[in-house]
Amino acid sequence: MLTEDHKLQRVEISQRLLQRCQQDNGDEDTTHIGEGPGGDFQANNNLFDNLITGDETWVHLNTPETKRDSMTWKHPSSLVTKKFKLQRSTAKVVATVFWDAKGVILLDILPQGQCINAARYCSTLDRLKEAIHRKRPGLLKRGVVLQHDNATPHSANLTQQWLQRYGWEILPHPAHSPDLAPSDFHLFGPLKRHLGGMAFETEDDLISELRNWFDNLDVDFFRVGINSLLSR
Repeated sequence: MLTEDHKLQRVEISQRLLQRCQQDNGDEDTTHIGEGPGGDFQANNNLFDNLITGDETWVHLNTPETKRDSMTWKHPSSLVTKKFKLQRSTAKVVATVFWDAKGVILLDILPQGQCINAARYCSTLDRLKEAIHRKRPGLLKRGVVLQHDNATPHSANLTQQWLQRYGWEILPHPAHSPDLAPSDFHLFGPLKRHLGGMAFETEDDLISELRNWFDNLDVDFFRVGINSLLSR
């Protein structure tokens, strides 16, 4: 449950983000609106174009359909059919996805049996930096604004040192605010529903399906996700 301090922090951060968006849309003056590893935010770049968000999620090789997704329309006189309850497989991988208003920039898969820590997350950031250079020319020069939550690998000193070294800014993320993590509510939810009922024999088959699903998403899907982050 959010405390009064948490609520106040959410309001203050929202006000600073609104101020930045207003600056980006018209006022050329620079305004300090929040803290990042390299200092305060500078509101002289377009936040929408420079913003990248990312998060991790578990993906199973066998994902049963949810009860809601498996429901079908039937006539009252239809025969009752029994459905076998499928168990989610224990084989799973951690998928880290970074995306912006144009699409997915990096899909990074952690092999089975490994966990995310600060060192591994910094390695993922290295790959993200390389992917930005290839897929978003000019963004590294303009300045990356990164949104991620306050998970331990994200907030560790090693990660903060990496972010400071390359001058990446961090979009403020209030504590205990999962609703402000667009990957959770906008990207991973539809992904898990898509995977419902699917079973993969190998990790490579699963990764291939993930890449195909991300590649087939319309750019408007990503624009809506970024807009939802900035409008909250």
